[in-house]
Amino acid sequence: MLEKIAGIEERFEEINRLLMEVGNDYQRATELSIERAELEPIVTKSKNYRQALNELEEAKILLESDDPELKELADTEVDELEPKINRLEEELRAMLLPKDPRDRRNVIMEIRAGTGGDEAALFAADLFRMYNRYAERQGWEVEILSANEIGIGGFKEIAFLIKGKGAYSRLKFESGVHRVQRVPVTESQGRIHTSAATVAVLAEVDEVEIHIPEDDIRMDVYKSAGAGGQSVQKNATAVRITHLPTSMVVQCQDERSQLQNRQRAMSILRARLYEIEAQKRQQEIDETRRSQVGTGERSEKIRTYNYPQSRVTDHRINVSSYNLSSVMDGEIDEFIDELATRDEAERLATVGI
Repeated sequence: MLEKIAGIEERFEEINRLLMEVGNDYQRATELSIERAELEPIVTKSKNYRQALNELEEAKILLESDDPELKELADTEVDELEPKINRLEEELRAMLLPKDPRDRRNVIMEIRAGTGGDEAALFAADLFRMYNRYAERQGWEVEILSANEIGIGGFKEIAFLIKGKGAYSRLKFESGVHRVQRVPVTESQGRIHTSAATVAVLAEVDEVEIHIPEDDIRMDVYKSAGAGGQSVQKNATAVRITHLPTSMVVQCQDERSQLQNRQRAMSILRARLYEIEAQKRQQEIDETRRSQVGTGERSEKIRTYNYPQSRVTDHRINVSSYNLSSVMDGEIDEFIDELATRDEAERLATVGI
């Protein structure tokens, strides 16, 4: 770890020197300033770490003193410094982990009703509201990309964009099957039903980053339909894009123009294709390591929302909250923080810092 830190400190000093020499090359100055800002927290932390190590060494020397008062003071200092050094070392190890380049990106989330019919669609709407409220708490923007509603307020599927710094880093752990146990509003006998919805979390991708040849797509246009199937527009503005190499289909109909719907559909398609490629690369690096906690497969039940018991359980980390109403109102940091901590620990064990 100290070798890595030394290399970073050396590069930090080099950047400071280069910034003095860069002159009027503003693009180069911007690039160097961004790199410097990324390294500075590590350099600052490493200085605190080295200083604490030096202080500990001095305190241990004083432990050999014949002066009882000095010895007592040194003993107290050692007791304070050792846990401080351990904490600083853990923080440095975490900071040295390779960064996921997607972490700072905006997020495209897709929620689809699974088993459970109308109840599953209503639960999909509840999940959308949960993430919408979470985004509001973070100061992020939410923009619906496409939605397939049912007449009673649920969604067969909904795709939406969350814009905000670090959105992907926080929400990437939400991918998987979410299960709900409750009495449906349509249930006259009061029986508890189990339904499910799948959540997919994709990092937004720029067109430059992943090019899709025009020959690889087929675009169909049709008239938009609202909840219950009624036609809501006379013109054919809805867009269905099929990616021919993968047979992947994306549909958008919420915008008023065909061009806007096409742009949104292409945005979702790029994000899906990027995710596929990212997973391939990750598997090549380490077959045993997935890009998300757990397998990330949609068949995996990651969380259960039990309404009769007011309990939400995340099965990957065996953590439960007994305040279901708060969770459904967007208070999901308890799960995300623990998932991020576990993910960090696994990556530390993998890279061996």
